[in-house]
Formats: sequence, structure tokens, C-alpha cells
Amino acid sequence: MKLYVGNLSYDSGEEDIRELFEQFGEVTTVNVITFKDTGRSKGFGFVEMANKEDAEKAIEQLNDTEFQGRSIKVSEARPKSRNDSRRPRNFGGRSRNNDFSGGKSFKRY
Repeated sequence: MKLYVGNLSYDSGEEDIRELFEQFGEVTTVNVITFKDTGRSKGFGFVEMANKEDAEKAIEQLNDTEFQGRSIKVSEARPKSRNDSRRPRNFGGRSRNNDFSGGKSFKRY
């Protein structure tokens, strides 16, 4: 079962996280998400545990607890939705059909 671990210290390494979760069962993978250009942690990651019951116990015992000075969030990882893609978003100006929308009318009275 794959778990999301959030609000990690930027200094938390994969081995630190593995040790934390191994007290609940076998950890198969740990992945701290980092910025590609700097390698610095983004403050969250994923832990995969071999056994669902152990993963559920880890969620119950670790969510909202302090780890390396931060109150971490632990939950079951959810698949990335299509809305989470990195495609550009329309925040005003021209709409997809190239009409201006959402702004004031410049029509003279």
C-alpha cells in the first residue's frame, strides 16, 4: 500500500523516513520528492509498505505526529487526477476560443 507523507522537514532523508515507518512493518520503497534543479526536498514524499494492515497502522500512529520538528501528515496515496496535470491554465485574458472574457467592457457609452 502506498502512503503519502507530507509536511516533512526539508532535511528529512529517505533513510530517516524508512526507519520511522519500519517500526510498523516492511517498507518496500521510500521516495522523497525533490526539485529537479536543486535536488532539495519539496517537503513531501511517498512510502510503500508491503502489507496493507501495517500501512493502516502507520497512518493511524503517525498522522499528525512530530517528526524532525514538523507535524507530519500521513495518508493513503491517491492516484494523480487528470486535473493535476502540468498543462497551462487559463487565468483570464483570452479564453480557449480566443474571446476576451471576464474583463470590463471597453464599449463607449
